[in-house]
Amino acid sequence: MIRIGLRDARAHFGRFIMSIIAIALGVSFVVGSFCFREMMSSQVDQMMASNSDADVYVRGTQEQKDDETGMTMDSSSSSSASTSSSSSSSSDDASKTYNRIDASLVDDIAKVDGVKTVSITYSISGIVLVGHDGNAVSTTGAPTVSLGLGEGTWRSATLRNGRWATNKNEIALHSFAAQTAGLAIGDTTKIVYPDGVTDVKVVGIFDTVSSQAGAIIVGLAPDTAKDYFQQQTGQIGMVRNIGVYGSADGGAPLSVEQQQTLVDRINKVLPADAKAHAVTGQQVRDDSAAATKKALGFIQPLILIFAIIALFVGSFIIANTFSMIVRESMRGYALLRSVGASPAQVFSTVIVQAIVLGLVGSGAGIGLGWGMVRLIVAVLGRIGMPMSGAVDPSASDMLIGLIVGVLVTLIGAALPARRAAMAPPIQAMNETVNPEKPVWPRGVIGCVMIVLGAISWLLCWRIALAKSDDAVAISPLTWFNDWATAIGTGWPLGVGAGLVVLGVIVLAPALVGPTSVILGWIPAHVFTVTGRLATRNLARSKRRTANTAAALFVGVAIVSCLGVVASSAKASVAGIVDSGLKSDFSAMSAANGRIPDDAIDAIKKTDGVGSVSQSRMLLGVTYGSGDDKTSAMTFAEQPSLFTDVFAPVTNSGDADRALRDGELVVGITVAKDNGWKVGDTVTVNGKQVVVDEEATAKAQADYQAQVQSHIADLSAQAQALLASGDTAGAQAKTIEAQKAAEDAKNVDPSTLVKTKTQTTQVRAKVGAIIENSVYRSMVLMNDDLAGKIANEYTMFTIMLFINAKHGVDTATLKTRLVDAVKSFYVVNVQDREEFKSTMSTMVDQILIILYALLALSIVIAVFGIVNTLALSVSERTREIGLLRAIGTSRPQVCGMLAIEASMIAVLGTLLGVVVGTGAGAVIQQVYQSNGLERLSVPWSQLGLFLVLSIVIGVVAALPPARRALMVPVLNAVATD
Repeated sequence: MIRIGLRDARAHFGRFIMSIIAIALGVSFVVGSFCFREMMSSQVDQMMASNSDADVYVRGTQEQKDDETGMTMDSSSSSSASTSSSSSSSSDDASKTYNRIDASLVDDIAKVDGVKTVSITYSISGIVLVGHDGNAVSTTGAPTVSLGLGEGTWRSATLRNGRWATNKNEIALHSFAAQTAGLAIGDTTKIVYPDGVTDVKVVGIFDTVSSQAGAIIVGLAPDTAKDYFQQQTGQIGMVRNIGVYGSADGGAPLSVEQQQTLVDRINKVLPADAKAHAVTGQQVRDDSAAATKKALGFIQPLILIFAIIALFVGSFIIANTFSMIVRESMRGYALLRSVGASPAQVFSTVIVQAIVLGLVGSGAGIGLGWGMVRLIVAVLGRIGMPMSGAVDPSASDMLIGLIVGVLVTLIGAALPARRAAMAPPIQAMNETVNPEKPVWPRGVIGCVMIVLGAISWLLCWRIALAKSDDAVAISPLTWFNDWATAIGTGWPLGVGAGLVVLGVIVLAPALVGPTSVILGWIPAHVFTVTGRLATRNLARSKRRTANTAAALFVGVAIVSCLGVVASSAKASVAGIVDSGLKSDFSAMSAANGRIPDDAIDAIKKTDGVGSVSQSRMLLGVTYGSGDDKTSAMTFAEQPSLFTDVFAPVTNSGDADRALRDGELVVGITVAKDNGWKVGDTVTVNGKQVVVDEEATAKAQADYQAQVQSHIADLSAQAQALLASGDTAGAQAKTIEAQKAAEDAKNVDPSTLVKTKTQTTQVRAKVGAIIENSVYRSMVLMNDDLAGKIANEYTMFTIMLFINAKHGVDTATLKTRLVDAVKSFYVVNVQDREEFKSTMSTMVDQILIILYALLALSIVIAVFGIVNTLALSVSERTREIGLLRAIGTSRPQVCGMLAIEASMIAVLGTLLGVVVGTGAGAVIQQVYQSNGLERLSVPWSQLGLFLVLSIVIGVVAALPPARRALMVPVLNAVATD
């Protein structure tokens, strides 16, 4: 029986081509997802090995909570989780952060036996490099990160040419950054520092051991980086960690055992009150790599989703192929049964063909998936995000792809194989007594499933409505309401979608008859003969037609759903701007989100500006006391917010009065989560970075003592030299002592200032609750109240709203504002229409990849239509021959097949559009309180889908029509 199955597979191989393509595409995504994950994992490991390359790190002992770590704009930690560049420098554990430690510990660590070098590499974010063309340099990869680099600071960085920077007006560039910016050694350009734009000269180009995944890395002078780091963090002499290189292997990286030995030695000399301890570099690298991989973990499931879609759609093609092959081979199976073959043996012959098909398709898919990842890597490299991770699939990747492809094929072939095995031999001998089974039972089951899915969607909508409006109950039953609230909206939404989609697929055969009459009305009247023939042909095999249409239905449904959601998102944003935003212009930073103070001053001084409202974020703010603290995004706003910027949608209270009177204006989501009402008094906890007087006094005293000791030591050496008769040596030591005393007088006082983070606590009254979608999850307060909670180090401007003076031409003012911020490079001024366009573009950018990948399912569906028609043509060879024999022309035959294909495509598209639009509308209603305020159906896009479906049908009909016409009429009529 195996030999018979292999022979049949060889005989039918041509008919398996489309199925092989479908399997290959689905398997390619499976293999590609695993291969891409391993490539990213390899890339992360490479970057961590080079960028966090110290043998030992000394860091804090107290793990910080998110609200504590996020308060200080510590760029060295925030950038490390996202990309390579985060660097050598901080090498922060991306998953955890710890208390800062005193930079003076460097002196203690340097004295430890086995330590070669000790360094603090400061990392600064938000700095912008200006390229040779005068524009800010950016890539689609990681952000620009500036590091304080010098000789021996970063073992994995090697100067290619030139030298390291030594002052604020010099920079060294990573080779990728230099290439991207079009700069070379000796060129002059500009750097946008946090305090303004500075002219700089490129003095060095350096390489790193691993690719930096598109990061623009700028090497600053160590003292310059230190100054800006201290400005950003607001803490003098405090750092995240200290990197240590060991000397055991002559400067080469230490083994894990050697690292641990050095860690033990360093921990012995660290002061007990330092709140610091040493850990191995390998531990830091492992922790950082794990956290980064976790952050990137969404990529593989995303690709696997498309693999599932592709394989699900492909399974319809496989089922159709085997159904038709089984039907054509039914006499052969009947003969096998009549000579003694059991149903299991007949079943096995079909399964053998499925296994062969699965193996061939999976093999092709493995190669395609490998090629797909290589293509992605090549494209990423061209758009500025070079990758050096391994891209070849592993043995396990290929095995998984092989198993998945074969399993899907077996599932698709199982029902046709069962039909072949269970058909009575006598009945199978005579095709005319083997009519198609009634489809009405499937229609009933499908309708029930759709109704259950709709009920699930209704429940989902009621849960969302009850969550957003306390006056609404999900149902009259308390226990049911509690259960529904506990499960939330996710499960009902997903279960409802699954039931509706599967219900439509089950119902589809029952719809073929009526819809073929409706869809065929125009063709039947325009093309009298071919239109009627095409309509009847569809209705003759309802299951096959439905399965083919279902393949297209799935893809169109998903795309339509996303289209409705995207259109609703853009309409909601436009609605917010049109109905709520009052300001003429907005300004934001494209660098790190923080608008420089100088840029704010430049905008305020621009001629024609009437008012400027600053939106400043407070970091690390919590509400409540004890263990019941909650957090919420908190902003300081000017009293002009609700009069000049946004019109409040008030739930209760007076938002404008509350903001002016120093009360809290709370978004409705925050209010509900915390049970707050207007009039309630809440505890607001914040952070301020202030000078630690005691620590500063100690640092100054220690410095003076150190200087006096040094001077006394030099004086003693001078006296000893003088006593021995070395007058020149004594004079030199005396001059050195005098210079040390002079240097002590000229020392920068800021280097001796110690700061501390001070907790603030203020009692504030809830003055208003607002429902604006922009502010639903925020708490707003005025500047006076914010000043009691935070200070300049824990509060920064992220958005400006600008209004023109009365009578000033806004177009002219826009030009002036753009000129005013031009020198800052990263500040973007937009009018209302541009602001709306930017928000819409963000939505489109998110969806464009989804649209591109989901198009795969539609491509597979087209293959399904081609496959079905090709098999149908083969099945109807005699019929088509008779039509041609009685005078039907070649164009009429082609037209008949084109009409058939078009009606199949239109049926699948219509079902997909209806279900997808319905699902999109449900999603909009469920997430209405989260910003999707307006339902917008993209009718033009849906209409385009219908037009394209007709085109798809015509194109899909061409190969089968060509094949049908290639058979001579006499041969076709004589076909047995």
